[in-house]
Amino acid sequence: MKSIRIVSVFLTIALSASLTVSAFGARTVTDVKKEQAESQRQLEAAEEEASDIEGEKSLTEEELEENKEQLAQIIASVEIIEDEIKDKNKAVEEAEEQYKAAKKKEKSQYKAMKRRIKYIYEHGGSTGNPYAEFFSGATDFADILNRSAYAEEIYEYDRNLLNEYQEARKRVKESEEKLQNELDELNEIKATYEEESAVLEKTIEEQQAKVDNFDEQLASARARASQYKNKIAAQNAEIKRIVEAEEKAAAEKKKAEEAKKKAEAEAKKKAEAEARKKKEQKEESKEEEGEDEEQEYAPEDEGEYEEYEEDEKEEETSSEGGSGTGSEIAAYAQRFLGNPYVAGGTSLTDGTDCSGFTQSVYAHFGYSIPRTSWEQQSAGRSVSYSDAQPGDIFCYSGHVGIYIGNNTICHASTPETGIKLTPATYRDIVTIRRIV
Repeated sequence: MKSIRIVSVFLTIALSASLTVSAFGARTVTDVKKEQAESQRQLEAAEEEASDIEGEKSLTEEELEENKEQLAQIIASVEIIEDEIKDKNKAVEEAEEQYKAAKKKEKSQYKAMKRRIKYIYEHGGSTGNPYAEFFSGATDFADILNRSAYAEEIYEYDRNLLNEYQEARKRVKESEEKLQNELDELNEIKATYEEESAVLEKTIEEQQAKVDNFDEQLASARARASQYKNKIAAQNAEIKRIVEAEEKAAAEKKKAEEAKKKAEAEAKKKAEAEARKKKEQKEESKEEEGEDEEQEYAPEDEGEYEEYEEDEKEEETSSEGGSGTGSEIAAYAQRFLGNPYVAGGTSLTDGTDCSGFTQSVYAHFGYSIPRTSWEQQSAGRSVSYSDAQPGDIFCYSGHVGIYIGNNTICHASTPETGIKLTPATYRDIVTIRRIV
């Protein structure tokens, strides 16, 4: 018995020493996953920053295009007005020429009328009364009336013609003034357009510089996101190495335990053989010496077996989990559709993020799952897409949601959309986890 205990103790000490060296020689998966959770948070922050920059850039580019279009319209309007100004200048010049011609004709007619009047006076006779002479030359009364009518016609003709020229000069002058006013208005509109054009050109220049700056910021954010992705990939590789090491250690532990059980079984078999042999010897001795020696051996023998059986007992373990089916979990998750998304939040009514949403829904049914989306990728057990059932957690890069069936997930999406339904394959699926 003493030799069996020594072997068992030796194996236990050797196994413990091996596990202790392994534990102190490398970091644990939990340590790396904590660092990875921080890397994932930084990656999500960098991707969110890149998304915000892209949104601002897109909005600025739209405004830039609108301003360019407006500038093009103003430039076209200026060109049209310049053509109108040319036409208007030409019309003003023509009006000025017409005015000069009308004024010249009026002046010419006025001189002609003065010459006719002067001629009548100069050739009317010696009496000094040319009109008397003009009428005295009449042969009869009818001739006098004819002469009188003729003189009146000459006067009326000259007066009408003079009035006509004066009226024409007046109309031309008014037209010239009107054209000049229109020309002044066109020049004023042109000046306004040119001012607007200058302002728009400056705005376009500033917006273009802003877009170029967005490109630099976006490149920086994407570079940081790439660094965090590489870091996460390296941490995944480290986790894989640790898991492989732990699996190897577990295999060695299992092997050691099996060796221990085998040694104990062999020792037990040997002890039983020795016990049987001892019992046979005692029975033989009993036959020879009587009942006393058999009674002395029996308790010792029985106690020996009881002691060994006590060493072989194993402790019972129990675990407690939540309650509720996957369908119940999926139905409960949909109660909160439309509620807000809040980064870092866990309230199903006041605001939650994607992993806070899944954690809080499962907590309602008594299930405890990790807080971050990255840690939830290792929760429960993995299932394939073809075997997915309502209540399963669909995991994406930096995001999680609860499957409700029909290729649909319920998830806390973005600050703009909150908790909503989305096709399950809208992004590449990293893994699907079953908690229930």
